[in-house]
Amino acid sequence: MRVVANPHQAEHCPEFEYFRGRKVPCFEMPSRAEFVQQALAGAGYRIEAPESFPDEVLYAVHSRRYVDFLRGAWAEWQGSGNEGDAFASVWPIRGMRVDRTPQNFAARLGMFSFDTGTPLCAGTWQAARAGADCAATAASWLSAGESSAFVLTRPPGHHAGPEFFGGYCFLNNAAIAAQALRERGAARVAVLDVDFHHGNGTQEIFYQRGDVLYASIHGDPATEYPFFLGHGDETGAGAGFGCNLNLPLPAGSSTANWFAALEVALRRIAEFGAEALVVSLGLDAAEVDPISKFKLQTADFTQLGRRLRAAGLPTLFVLEGGYAVAAIGENARASVEGFEAG
Repeated sequence: MRVVANPHQAEHCPEFEYFRGRKVPCFEMPSRAEFVQQALAGAGYRIEAPESFPDEVLYAVHSRRYVDFLRGAWAEWQGSGNEGDAFASVWPIRGMRVDRTPQNFAARLGMFSFDTGTPLCAGTWQAARAGADCAATAASWLSAGESSAFVLTRPPGHHAGPEFFGGYCFLNNAAIAAQALRERGAARVAVLDVDFHHGNGTQEIFYQRGDVLYASIHGDPATEYPFFLGHGDETGAGAGFGCNLNLPLPAGSSTANWFAALEVALRRIAEFGAEALVVSLGLDAAEVDPISKFKLQTADFTQLGRRLRAAGLPTLFVLEGGYAVAAIGENARASVEGFEAG
């Protein structure tokens, strides 16, 4: 399996976040990617640098005004006389307008975000943009005949929507990869999200499309972040009706129930006729994760890799969540080695 790593991931390094209203050290930190890279390199995988791609890979899944905002956000934040990381303080609620872009930076920061756990810092754009290049690079490899690839990047991406960031995510790497695979010839692409938290951004990007199936196994949004999306009755709309499969599980669900949901998702992917598979590999389904509530062990990630290999599709893994930093490398390696072993 070829591995492409983000050379700028450590530049996104906020000082703190607000977690459920408390000021805490960031759960999403550079060492997450460093542990994964060490584990994969130690297992013999060669770590490659990404190619550079034009902004069109971003515009295919994100709006131009959102991308333009992210690109200039840090300079504008500092230019307004602010110090430290940028946090949103006001948001448009139901009934307020978002069709007009405010001139005030604080208003735009809120309009393009949905939580206080995702601060912008000096290197956020550089890290997120390089992650998009990693996703597009891996997609190009698969389109050229590679059977698998691993996108080793942070910040993660699956909570980022067409024009909003949150959940530690700014650009949606899985969506960028899936769209690139479509544009390079795959008639149908499936995105399988195994992160503990529902990938609301990926769902929104593809919800009305019939060429990309989104399937997600995640904590029930009745009690788990992102709370406002990820229910089982969200099945797609318009041309995408039937192309969205949410499999929410109660917090604390058994590993047996998790794998039963995985089988449901894999059957749906087969029925869909996908020609390529993008896996949003959230390693926070591990029992040791500090902010998640599933019970997978390292051996279960090996089994996950084997089941994904059995699907028989060109497969692109994208690193998403996983905040038990000491375990994330081991679980990433288990997933990859399980896939390689078949």
